[in-house]
Amino acid sequence: MASNGPRIQDVRVSKDQITARLTDGRVISVPLAWSWRLSEATPAQRANFRLIGSGQGVHWPEIDEDISVEGMLHGIPAPRPNMAANERE
Repeated sequence: MASNGPRIQDVRVSKDQITARLTDGRVISVPLAWSWRLSEATPAQRANFRLIGSGQGVHWPEIDEDISVEGMLHGIPAPRPNMAANERE
């Protein structure tokens, strides 16, 4: 069953923000720092993306990053790898 939820139509990544234009006309943005992979990526890597799940998210193949429209709407930043798990004794 197809979801009637929000869908991304286009994405732009600037030096400070990730901005998504939704199919319903809304424009949402989150700080670039919410995606540590995009923060560390080159402008060319940031520009190379594809929409996934009929616009439910965005995938950047060169840096293996995925961001969902729901995550952007609900303020869920991308988690950094958990280094503490490797430090357990």
